[in-house]
Amino acid sequence: MTKALRFLPAGADCILVEMENLHVTLSLLDGLRVNRLEGVLELVPAACTLLVRFDPLVIDRDALIDAIRATSLDSGTTIHGVSIDIPVIYDGEDLEHVATLLGWSIDELVRRHTDAMYTVAFTGFAPGFAYLTCDDPALNVPRRESPRTRIPAGSVALGGSFSGIYPSDSPGGWQLLGRTPLKMWDISRPRPALAAPGDRIRFRDMSKGASVLVAERKLVSSEVNDQGPGLIVTRCDRPVLFQDLGRPNCSDQGVTAAGALDRASLIEANLCVGNPQDTPALEIALGGFALKVDRPATFAVTGASTPVFIVAADGRRIPAPFARPFALDAGEELTLGFPEEGTRSYLALRGGFSVERVLGSAATDTLSKIGPKPIVNGDVLIPAAMPVAAVDSVRPDGAPLPTTQDTVTIDVLLGPRTDWFTDDAVETFLHQKWQVTAESSRVGMRLSGAVALKRKDTRELPSEGCPYGAIQVPPSGQPVIFLADHPVTGGYPVIAVVARHHLNVAGQIPIGASIVFNAIEAFEPLVIENHQ
Repeated sequence: MTKALRFLPAGADCILVEMENLHVTLSLLDGLRVNRLEGVLELVPAACTLLVRFDPLVIDRDALIDAIRATSLDSGTTIHGVSIDIPVIYDGEDLEHVATLLGWSIDELVRRHTDAMYTVAFTGFAPGFAYLTCDDPALNVPRRESPRTRIPAGSVALGGSFSGIYPSDSPGGWQLLGRTPLKMWDISRPRPALAAPGDRIRFRDMSKGASVLVAERKLVSSEVNDQGPGLIVTRCDRPVLFQDLGRPNCSDQGVTAAGALDRASLIEANLCVGNPQDTPALEIALGGFALKVDRPATFAVTGASTPVFIVAADGRRIPAPFARPFALDAGEELTLGFPEEGTRSYLALRGGFSVERVLGSAATDTLSKIGPKPIVNGDVLIPAAMPVAAVDSVRPDGAPLPTTQDTVTIDVLLGPRTDWFTDDAVETFLHQKWQVTAESSRVGMRLSGAVALKRKDTRELPSEGCPYGAIQVPPSGQPVIFLADHPVTGGYPVIAVVARHHLNVAGQIPIGASIVFNAIEAFEPLVIENHQ
């Protein structure tokens, strides 16, 4: 049987493979998971697409496409995952309504729901949230016309042809059938997400004897220390975050990489004080931060060029160098003012900070609420005293960062959904100035332009994988640049992806500055008839 695969560019290190349906998508996912290609770093399945992230230094795009073409799609979906039983109390608010929609009794609905075999097709929306497909096509109901503002964690729900279990309290528009005592997301487990793509799920009715042993959770502390000796935060105008280089390759649990928005500056701060490059440091947005040390300590500040001062024990204010290591004695205070350019400064401590890691990283993910809690005034930070190399006081000067008055040129690669927009919209995207709005955050940079982007394809786009730097266009026609804390999948078309060499500067563009996009690669989708 001939199957058409459409290969869509999604940045320099990702391609989006579009297929006919979910079954073909899962077949390709299964084939690539069994025969993992060298250089493939991550696979993000969705309803009709598979986002493939790869290392261009190991495998180029053409070779990757050839390898995917050679993957059989007709062998069936064997699904290499685990089997999980989910006990359910069927008392959901929408249970009777769903039974009426399907023309069944409540007993029949519960029986059909527990008889069906579900497969985790993909993850997204929130950490631990799995989109489940089932082998009973009749279990298909529309989402609620008016979404609820809060759905409790553990709620078992139907939405369209999918079933799902909410891992945390969150808004949602799916129809609620019941609830489970199982935790779908628990960072105390080796794999925090209970279910991952490829796993098979069966729901069990607790009223008929299904039971579950819920282990008492051992908390993994990710909070800063607020007792005992350490470096006390004496000023914190805005929450400050621990960041490192992030937690890649966790998309199968619905978790994006997160990490420092300006990774080059974080690395530079660590090199200044002799730390390994990935040592957690403080990401400080717009200055207004101070801490007092109770022991000799060596620091470096990089990124946004904030004024840095040491307040001595006798009250003298001593200027400290920027992007160079400097030392404080016990009792002295370090202060950072408002930056003259850029947005985020990075404060590295020689020997690092003592902070718990989640999924191998100390990064704070503001969307998923994973990682250390934001630092606030009065917190005490504990030095880790890790092994270090020599300080480096002759680091090269960094490039100037943008100010609110600047217009910044950002290189982009068109795709994967450029052809969903009119030709005029693509021209507007590339030539119009876009202003960074105050609604921007670590999740996404929201832009505003005089002319909104118009789509020529107005279909609803099923959620699909989105890389870091993806530029989504919601119905307003005003683009949003996905930054480090963006969701794994998104449901609006991506017109282009920021080039990797401009991701760091994108994370430093202040509110009020303007952006002009420059396409460095044409949009060239490739449709291939696969005869496997």
